[in-house]
Order: sequence, then C-alpha cells, then structure tokens
Amino acid sequence: MKKYFLLLLLASPVYFASAQDSKTPYYSRSLSNDGIKQVFVSTSGGSISVSGAGVQQPHIDVYVTGNNNQGLTKDEIKKRLEEDYILDIDIHDGELHATAKSRRNNMNWRRSLSIGFKIYVNKQTATSLNTSGGSLHLDNLTGEQTFETSGGSISVDKLTGPVKGETSGGSISVSNTKPLIDLQTSGGSITALNCDGNIKLETSGGSLSLTNLKGKVNAQTSGGSVRGNNIDGELTAGTSGGSVNLSAISGSVDASTSAGGMHVQMLRVDKFVKIDANSGHVDLELPANQGVDVDLRGNNVNFNINGKFEGHKEKERVNGKLNGGGPMVEVRGDGTVNVSFK
Repeated sequence: MKKYFLLLLLASPVYFASAQDSKTPYYSRSLSNDGIKQVFVSTSGGSISVSGAGVQQPHIDVYVTGNNNQGLTKDEIKKRLEEDYILDIDIHDGELHATAKSRRNNMNWRRSLSIGFKIYVNKQTATSLNTSGGSLHLDNLTGEQTFETSGGSISVDKLTGPVKGETSGGSISVSNTKPLIDLQTSGGSITALNCDGNIKLETSGGSLSLTNLKGKVNAQTSGGSVRGNNIDGELTAGTSGGSVNLSAISGSVDASTSAGGMHVQMLRVDKFVKIDANSGHVDLELPANQGVDVDLRGNNVNFNINGKFEGHKEKERVNGKLNGGGPMVEVRGDGTVNVSFK
C-alpha cells in the first residue's frame, strides 16, 4: 500500500507549483508504475475529470483554489488545508483512492476551498466518483463507470461499459458511448449524440436532445421539450412541459406530452407507433406503401390515405388497416391529428 498525505509533501518542489491558480496543479504524481484499474474519488467542493485517452502518461493532478477563485498563495492554501481539510491519496492493488473532505461540519464559506482532481489512466479503468460541488468529466474508458454530483454538470464521451451517473444541479452531455447508459439530472438539459445500446435519460428540469442513437432508448423530462433525430430502435420519449419533435425515426415509438404539440417522422415502423398528446396537435408522417393498422383519434383527424384502406374514417376517428395491415399505429390528440405518407 502506498499512501500519500499531500500536506506532508509540501516541502518538495518537484510536486508543487510556486504560484496557485485554477489552471496550475497544486500537486502532481505519476501513476505509470501503479497499474491502476479502478479509480475512487470523493471531494466536497471541486470538479473531477478522468481520462483514458492515452495522450498523456498516467498521472494525477490536484487543483486547489479559494472559494469564488480567491487569489490565495500556496502558503495560505497550505494553512487552510492543514486546519480545515483532510486530503490524501491512497494507492494499492491497482486501485487509486483520492479523497478531499472538510474536517468541520459547519465550514465558514469564506475559508472554504475548491479541491478538484484530473486523473489520466489506462483505457481499461473503472471509476466511482462523487463530488458535492463541481462538474464531472469522463472520456475514453472501458469498464463500469459510476458517478454523482450535487452541484455541477456531467460530460462523458467514448465510454464502453455500464455507465450510471446523476446530478442534482446541472446539465448532462453524453456522446459516443455504449452499451448501457443510465443518466439523470434534477436541474438541467440532456444531450445524447452517437450512442448505442440500452439508454435511459431522465431530467426533471430541462430539455432532451437526442441525435444518432441506436438501440432501446427511454428519455423522459418533466420540464422541457424533446427533440430527436436519426434514431433506430425502440424509442420511449415523454414530457410533461413541452413539445415533442422526432425526425428520421426507424423502429418503434412511444411518445407523449401533456403540454405541447407533436411532430413525428417515421422512416420505418417495426412493432408499433404510439403517440399521446393531451393538449396539442399531432403531425405524423409514415413511410409510404408500408402496411399498418391505424387507430387515430382527435378533435379533427386528417388521414391522407396513400394505398388501400379498409376500415372506418370519421372526423374524430380513423380505425382500420392500410395496405393489408401490420404494426399498430395509435394516436391520441387533444387537437388536430394530421397523418401523411412519404
């Protein structure tokens, strides 16, 4: 076991910069000979970044700044750390444990420090990260990644393996990641790009932007709009506070909104299309010449038939089979329902 209490290393100029700012590491240490496979980081007031890109040799950088970027000298930071914080790094059996926490339950905010970590490791590394006051960034990693922040955004790119993350106060961006994704935020938007697999995205206070996704996607928001483009697979998308706009969708869709209109463009229908708009209009475009069963309801249903239709067609409801029937297309709208074919 190798345990490094940072406060005991202050006398060594190899590890520390002579001046402190948000771009200069307070402490740096190589990890090249430690065979790190798992990273555990916990900090009460800073950001965490873990990268397996391989551009840099494995190492850890620790950043320490004063609250609201106070211009503190290295000696001032050293004094505050000694009096108010526990800060250490523990390395053993291929595991890196980095911890920064306050010694006091009621810290004077004027004396508080932001303690963040940037960690560069081999690509085959798993993580468990927690911060109560900063953002999280992960990229180019394989293995299981779990992370949580109470006060910052989450950004992940090029992860392969189970990914589970949560923030209570920021946005989420995920890209080029597969095959298991579970991300939640209580206070921001979610952007997902070029992802594949079983994808779960949830926000209570922002919009959803979904682009180039493949697999089983469940995306929900309680306070914003949903936009999706070029999605192949099974998509479940819902909002309680905005519109839904889905284009170039192939597969199956279950989409709903309680407070807006809906536009859905299907390039291919596999198992089903289910649309529910409680307080808005619906525009649905289906692929021409594909056989489907339809059950369409609204205040005014415009069904521009393209092909052979068998069934009932009325002002407020259309029910029957198009081109011999096939997957069920079910629409519920509180306003006008427009169904066209292309």
